[in-house]
Amino acid sequence: MSARLTAGKALRLGLLFAAAGLGLAAMTAPLRLAPEDLRAVYAGPPETWPAPEIDPGVAYVELAPRPLPPRPAPGSAAEARRALGEKLFADPVLSASGQIACDSCHNRRLGWGDGLPRSLGHGRQEGPRNAPALFAAGAGLPLFWDGRAATLEAQALGPMANPVEMANADLGAIAPRVAADPAYPPLFEAAFGPGPVTLDRIAAALAAFQTHLDRPTRLDRFLAGDSRALSDLQIRGLHLFRTKARCANCHFGPLLSDGAFHDLGLSFLGRGREDLGRFAVTGLPEDAGRFRTPSLRHVAQSAPYMHNGIFPHLPGVIRFYAGGGGASARLPEAPGPVETGAATPSPLVRPLDLGPDDVEALVAFLEAI
Repeated sequence: MSARLTAGKALRLGLLFAAAGLGLAAMTAPLRLAPEDLRAVYAGPPETWPAPEIDPGVAYVELAPRPLPPRPAPGSAAEARRALGEKLFADPVLSASGQIACDSCHNRRLGWGDGLPRSLGHGRQEGPRNAPALFAAGAGLPLFWDGRAATLEAQALGPMANPVEMANADLGAIAPRVAADPAYPPLFEAAFGPGPVTLDRIAAALAAFQTHLDRPTRLDRFLAGDSRALSDLQIRGLHLFRTKARCANCHFGPLLSDGAFHDLGLSFLGRGREDLGRFAVTGLPEDAGRFRTPSLRHVAQSAPYMHNGIFPHLPGVIRFYAGGGGASARLPEAPGPVETGAATPSPLVRPLDLGPDDVEALVAFLEAI
């Protein structure tokens, strides 16, 4: 079906719904349309699509292809910094033990995660959280699950100092270890000019590398006008994502994230895996149990899911939301502000009427984004 014919069919459908007093903006039940008709509805630009089901107060931005940062020119200092960052990212010299590299927990073959619910670090200690995917790491979203770092340079220092991760009790010892490898000083000079190997330069090189990890997706191609980039099932999933499944209340725009923090009911307050999330950064009781909304770009490649890796597969994540989120908090008899905050889920999470066919379509769509 050509783009012109498909767009023409979308217009005819729009006129049909308008004549019936419905309009495309009100047409949000995917089962009422045959796959070819739903494809026609989404054939045009996003401003012609059915209106998303968005709650009041949500600063929704329509889905759009992400403009990726241009790759540095060959031979440039910027490319030298990126290449140096790539080498450092894979080098365990950054850890106190000489055993753990950045890519121990952020492996490109595992969606820039490690495939584990919670990462293993120094001395095989298990950390408290899942290693987040890095595809959108350089896009300006808050970093770490609790948003404690605002820049990639600041983020790089966290794992290096963490006693459960790279376990450098003295961050000042890292640069001399790196400089002791004769391969590194000329690479640092090519990347930054004359001067010593420093921790700031190490962090800057790692940031330069992580800025360029993303790549186009099938959804990007679809949003750019390639109407065949998504299957009929994936388009049905797109429609559900924006409407009945309510995913677009938190996952929107080019990055598929609102950049905010939400309580999904997974703090495990008063239990073995208690994690109060954003509260540890801000100290605000209302932030207890809130975690960052991750970007969903390439989400199918980065299992398991949630801050604690509790869901191994996407269908389980969807069923969790369909059930209205979690209720993991165990409140004391007289809860204080922090306990009350942790047990207060986001109002954006509510039970959904999603059947097996809906879950299948949503998973298919998530595999394309």
